[in-house]
Amino acid sequence: MVDEDALRDQLEDLARQHKSLDEQINLLSGAQSVDFLTIAKLKKEKLRLKDMISRIESMLIPDILA
Repeated sequence: MVDEDALRDQLEDLARQHKSLDEQINLLSGAQSVDFLTIAKLKKEKLRLKDMISRIESMLIPDILA
């Protein structure tokens, strides 16, 4: 069995990273000279984090239909 406390800690850390990336993307998007490559990389990393968050949430929340 996976340690729920460890998963919750990891979930909080990933959520913080996700929020930080979102803030960075917003700052870069509003800059005078927009670096689209950097923004694209940050968005890809943000999506990867979101997928990891979803995976951990599904591990923490039991599937009622199962």
